[in-house]
Amino acid sequence: MKKLLAIILTIFIAVAGLAFATKLLEPKYMSGVLEGAMIEEYYDDPTDHNVVFIGDCELYENVSPVYLWENFGINSYIRGSAQQLIWQSYYLAEETIKKEHPDIIVFNVLSMKYNEPQKEAYNRMTIDGMKWSSSKIGSINASMTEEEHFIDYVFPLLRYHRRWSDLDSDDLTYLGHRDKITFNGYYMRVDVKPAENIPEGKPLADYQFGSNAYTYLDKLTKLCKDNDVQLILVKAPTLYPYWYSQWEEQIVDYAAANDLPYINFLDLQDEMGIDWNEDTYDGGLHLNLAGAEKMSQYFGKVLSEEFKVPDRRGEAELDSYWKQVSDRYNAEIERQNTNLKLYGTVHGPEENQ
Repeated sequence: MKKLLAIILTIFIAVAGLAFATKLLEPKYMSGVLEGAMIEEYYDDPTDHNVVFIGDCELYENVSPVYLWENFGINSYIRGSAQQLIWQSYYLAEETIKKEHPDIIVFNVLSMKYNEPQKEAYNRMTIDGMKWSSSKIGSINASMTEEEHFIDYVFPLLRYHRRWSDLDSDDLTYLGHRDKITFNGYYMRVDVKPAENIPEGKPLADYQFGSNAYTYLDKLTKLCKDNDVQLILVKAPTLYPYWYSQWEEQIVDYAAANDLPYINFLDLQDEMGIDWNEDTYDGGLHLNLAGAEKMSQYFGKVLSEEFKVPDRRGEAELDSYWKQVSDRYNAEIERQNTNLKLYGTVHGPEENQ
């Protein structure tokens, strides 16, 4: 009996040690590259969303769910991550529909430019934060580059065991928790860097979207139709990466053939009041807070009036939830503006940029 207990205790200590080492060594994404923490935050939101945005930085830096709530009563979330590929968007949509039943899923079409897996670092920023499910397994299998191995996603310690020499204070501070870095998926920047000398797109050898990208767009379309979820295709208004007219034609044709709404916000810059001298923080790649709220004002009206998304202000649970998010949102605006005045950057001196 003592021998059995000793074996059980040894196994327990070994498993606990491996779990601790994994938690210690996995990236925390609390400073520097923050985007890796975004996907996991979704699971902390207890509410049911009417609108879920799924895609890359052209959504999570250009739309403000807080603004949509405060001005239209739209309960929304952005399931965004850096260079999110369309198959990753599909599996996030699949997982979302299993967890809740949004009325609308909004998908940004820029990722159609990618037909094959790209980089492990970006894969990790989308996949590691997902909870284990058939959707996560599907996303891993669809996303892995030739150098990656499925087992490394199952046991992250195999991938990150060499981080011992790179450990810093964040790895201990955030061993058991993470701070919120987004506001229902929105990544905020209040600073301004005007868009100047935006390059024209270089000619491509082939403008046709790839078959793999189309396969997953078809799957996303079918997923939404089978589950009575309205899919809206959008192209964000940002100036770069360049959006080719040949790409635009393909999306317009696809939307028409599949009876899907498609909104190209590049064509609506004047209606939204976007000023590229004031409404971007990085020279036209992304909108800043002022620009994101302008886009949210326009899109919120479309969602409310054309797609009849309900105004849910007055629901006690949602009012309570959004008060907390709005308080953090306003505090972050104040923090970034204060840092701009003191240091000339939204980052404080203690932050790793």
